Amino acid sequence: MTAELHWQTQGQGSDLLLIHGWGMNGAVWQQVLPMLAQHYRVHVVDLPGYGHSQHCSVADADEMAGMLLEQAPEQATWLGWSLGGLVATSAALQAPDRVEQLVTVASSPCFAAEKAWRGIKPEVLADFRRQLDLDFRTTIERFMALQAMGSPSARQDIRHLKEAVLSRPEPEPEALALGLDMLAQVDLRPELGAISQPWLRLYGRLDGLVPAKVARDLDKLAPQSQQHVFKAASHAPFISHPDEFIDTLKAFTG
Repeated sequence: MTAELHWQTQGQGSDLLLIHGWGMNGAVWQQVLPMLAQHYRVHVVDLPGYGHSQHCSVADADEMAGMLLEQAPEQATWLGWSLGGLVATSAALQAPDRVEQLVTVASSPCFAAEKAWRGIKPEVLADFRRQLDLDFRTTIERFMALQAMGSPSARQDIRHLKEAVLSRPEPEPEALALGLDMLAQVDLRPELGAISQPWLRLYGRLDGLVPAKVARDLDKLAPQSQQHVFKAASHAPFISHPDEFIDTLKAFTG
C-alpha cells in the first residue's frame, strides 16, 4: 500500500494541483493560495520526503509522478514549479487522460547544462550535492538565494521562501539527494512531442537557474505548447508577481 502524501485542499471550481520545487514544501504557495482558491479547487501536495510527507519515499522521478497520480483528483490541471515541473511533465506523459492541462513554472525538461543547452552547470549541482552532506540547511538557503537572484524583490522573495520552508518539517536528506540527482540526470526532451494536452510554460526573464533562452529552445522542441515570460521576475514569479501569475493562469485554463 502506498503511504499517504500530505495534501491541502481549498476552494471551489475545476481541480488545480500545485507541485513545489527542490528543498521546499507545499507552503511555498501560501501567498497565492487564497487568490487561486477563488477560481479553482486547489490541491497542494508535499512531495515524498518533504514537509508533512517526510515519511514517504520514492526511487526516481517516474515513481514520484506515479505516487502523485495514485492520490490526485481523477482529472486536473497540473502546475509544477521548478523540479515540480519535471514531476508534472512526467505525470502528463504517464497519464495523459488524468492531466487535463499542464503548466510548468520556471522549469525545464532538462535542468543540467550541456553543449548548446542552457541550464545549471554540472559543477554547481555537484557542489550542492557535496554541501548537502555537510550542512543541508545552509545548502537550501544558498539555493533560495540563487532562485531569487535578479528579482527586484529578491530580499522579500527569499524571506517568503524561507518562512514557507521552515513552517513545515525539514525535508529528508535522501529526498534532497534524489532531487539533486533528478536535476542533474533527468532529460525529458526526447519525449516532449508526446504531450498532447494544452501546455503552458511560464518563465522569469531574470531567472538564473532556468534561463529565458530555454523558452525559445522549447518553442522548437514543443511547438504544441505556449509560453509566457514575466519580464521583471526571476525563478519564483508566483511570489514576486502574484497578480500577473494568476491572470496568466486564468487566461490559459479558461
